[in-house]
Amino acid sequence: MVEEKVRTRCPRCGTVIPWEGNTYRPFCSLKCKLIDLGKWIDEEYRLIGEDSPPRKEEAGEGRKKGS
Repeated sequence: MVEEKVRTRCPRCGTVIPWEGNTYRPFCSLKCKLIDLGKWIDEEYRLIGEDSPPRKEEAGEGRKKGS
């Protein structure tokens, strides 16, 4: 019996890649993985959920009086 290897697409660039033995899965490379991480850090991606109250810094409460 021939064993089928699981293949998937990189969510960043769409390249077809093997799932097993892929160090960067679900991405095809370190480059795609870091590009995706950068988008999360820059808040280009967002999760849908309830609105949270503004942080102190955003509401202006974090500033010192008289400055």
